[in-house]
Amino acid sequence: MSGHPISRRKFLAQTASAALTGSFANLATKISYKKPPTTARRLRDLGITIGALPTGKWNAITDVPGVKVGHCTRIEGNGELIVGRGPIRTGVTVIFPNDDVFHENVTAGRFVMNGNGEMTGLGSVDQRGLLQSPIFLTDTSNIGRVMNGAMTWFLQTYPEIGDTAPVPVPLVAETWAGFLHDVAGRHLNDQHVLTAIKNAQSGAVQEGAVGGGVGMVCYDFKGGIGTASRVLPERHGGYTIGVLVQANHGDREQLMIDGVPAGKEISDLQLVEGKKSKSILLIGATNAPMIPSQLQRLCKRMAFGLARTGALSSHGSGDLLLFFSTGVKMRREASMTEIEIFNDEWITRAHQAALEAAEEAILNALCMAETTTGINGNTAYALPTERLPKIMKKYGRK
Repeated sequence: MSGHPISRRKFLAQTASAALTGSFANLATKISYKKPPTTARRLRDLGITIGALPTGKWNAITDVPGVKVGHCTRIEGNGELIVGRGPIRTGVTVIFPNDDVFHENVTAGRFVMNGNGEMTGLGSVDQRGLLQSPIFLTDTSNIGRVMNGAMTWFLQTYPEIGDTAPVPVPLVAETWAGFLHDVAGRHLNDQHVLTAIKNAQSGAVQEGAVGGGVGMVCYDFKGGIGTASRVLPERHGGYTIGVLVQANHGDREQLMIDGVPAGKEISDLQLVEGKKSKSILLIGATNAPMIPSQLQRLCKRMAFGLARTGALSSHGSGDLLLFFSTGVKMRREASMTEIEIFNDEWITRAHQAALEAAEEAILNALCMAETTTGINGNTAYALPTERLPKIMKKYGRK
């Protein structure tokens, strides 16, 4: 053993590098990097429009400049549950506020509708009103695995951590995947997290049974990842507001689509008996220069959008909401930052945008998710979108 001391920075960097060797070295070929093309259609492609404000180019959270989204998806095996072997229906979704959120923190606020769920790394958000980590979404039993993978990425990317920079706590949120997935087996590791990070990009976002949304069930249909955006009028700054959800909540009879009780109109395609969750994660983003108290208000308006789809936020729900602004940045090394602040006199339109985007994001998650069979043959059926035009017409919608 060498008598020469090793610096903390070098030690942490070597530790992060070691995590990707050995047993992880041959995992790349086993990882589903992208989900195959789908024939599913988003809500607007079905002729159903939510709200009045215009969408961004992609109608996605990535319409907010600088925001990127990536997924790593694991859909492997079929048949009877064998703990530790599968079937596997899980993954990771990551949201980057910018290219260097660790050095360039952004303002953030959060709100809990119902707290039977977990979102880690909120100390900086609660105490400082700043987000210093990408946002990772996964299933409940993998939250620790994803935190570990996120920490590996931090240590690889920022070797000054633990030396001249503080150790961050990754922000990881979860919903329960136990109806479709071998939750006790976990099945995620550092490489899966790093794959999601590598896949992060701007532009159109994959939705439905991808990333953290693979094992999710929504209103007793297949759920998962959904997104939408709105653009404020020029007189209100022309800013963009985007929302991404991991939808895993609700009972069939609760589902409302643009005020129409669609869930009550579809009585077949039911789940078999089994334990399912009632939780949802809603992540909002804007380039409007907003302070944490304003972003908390937008969180609550996302909750209004959730309610418009029929959700009750039941006792067992983990309904967790977070909103960040790329319009206010705080450099880690800066002693002071001058900022402009969005005028509260104009924020009502932003409230409307957050509500509309959240409502449509949830419905996009439903529309884009495809029928998925998991453990023990448990099947979550896709929302039969081909029936929606007739159902909407019955209630006076075009």
